[in-house]
Amino acid sequence: PEFLEARRQFLISQIISLAIKEELDTYTTDISIKWPNDIYWKEKKICGMLIENDLMGRNISQSIAGIGININQETFRQITGKEFDLFEILKNIVLRIQSYYSLLKKGNTESIVCQYEMSLFRKEGMHRFKDANGEFLARIIRVEPEGRLILEDEMLNKRGYMFKEVEYLLK
Repeated sequence: PEFLEARRQFLISQIISLAIKEELDTYTTDISIKWPNDIYWKEKKICGMLIENDLMGRNISQSIAGIGININQETFRQITGKEFDLFEILKNIVLRIQSYYSLLKKGNTESIVCQYEMSLFRKEGMHRFKDANGEFLARIIRVEPEGRLILEDEMLNKRGYMFKEVEYLLK
């Protein structure tokens, strides 16, 4: 995406996460995106990804996404009760990515960001998190354009985190 500035690369992550989440939504319920881009079914991770962006000047020249989805492994089969055609799912994910990508090219990033925030894992209520200073309870407020997660703790303090600076405590 030659038109996308490097500082806005989190949009690519959002688009891919949304495409996968929405495709998996067609097979089961309780699919969400655990910030920044893991896909969860209830409390279980069923998809992870790594996205590598090549830069040309201040812009991204290309993005490569490595995506691992547990489709025909035990967990997803237990969730849905059947096996799936992997090529069909891949085709649908690619079509969804293309559709979001055209929104991005038109500059319609607001709907992408909004959809992403609505899809977040544990977006409602207070949950346990851990940062360099230890554990705390907080709720998700929003995700900023560069990908920073904004939480609000019990004392109503806003806390911002980039990738790897905070973790969800799942149990």
